[in-house]
Amino acid sequence: MDLGLQHKVYVVTGATRGLGLATARELAADGARVLVTGRGAEAVDAAVAELAALGDGPDAVHGLVADNADPGTAERLVASAVEHFGRLDGILISVGGPQAGPVATAPEEAWRDAFESVFLGALRIARAAAATLGEGGVIGFVLSGSVRQPIPGLGISNGLRPGLAMAAKSLADELGPRGIRVVGLLPARIDTDRVRELDALGGDPEASRAHHSAAIPLGRYGTPEEFGKVAAFLLSPAASYLTGVMVPVDGGALRGL
Repeated sequence: MDLGLQHKVYVVTGATRGLGLATARELAADGARVLVTGRGAEAVDAAVAELAALGDGPDAVHGLVADNADPGTAERLVASAVEHFGRLDGILISVGGPQAGPVATAPEEAWRDAFESVFLGALRIARAAAATLGEGGVIGFVLSGSVRQPIPGLGISNGLRPGLAMAAKSLADELGPRGIRVVGLLPARIDTDRVRELDALGGDPEASRAHHSAAIPLGRYGTPEEFGKVAAFLLSPAASYLTGVMVPVDGGALRGL
């Protein structure tokens, strides 16, 4: 199926690794123009080189060192995409997961830092994109299965992700009349560096992986590529009648409808 991504322009934040990079790969391979961001210049350069080889060459990919928590990042991202590619068709807002730990003992500083990057930074970027996007534009949020059910040991994520999901749902109502879509993705145990780090917290990563895999109907962790394909579809014109939805990419792990 042709997703209609050829020559479309997307910004993908946090795209030097994990789910952001997996999505950028799918977009670039299908002919989209992609601006990718990350917090380190070396990692951004490596991602740009990889994506250029997948798609239409170096002119189809641009990198920007940026931190979502920085109040100036949102306007920089949008301006850079428009300056480099001449337009903006969509954005995927992906950030690293907040510090692990229970609600009762997570330090206040960790809550503040996570709020700035996971919540407020994401909203700033979404609002800046909304001001530039036209009809057919799309804003995507990489959220978490914690939007629908708490994940043991991830108290900060459990606290912030549901609120951001509801803000995204509200934004979908606000932007719908302008023909702009807003979608969310709810990954669970996808085989990324972040999830491997979480599996290692208990001291026996193999046992942790086996325990979590047993609770997934498909019996295994997902691959970044599987997530990236779903994200690319949701961002594409092929998903033009989907907005306000939160799509689990979790192998059936979430038990509710």
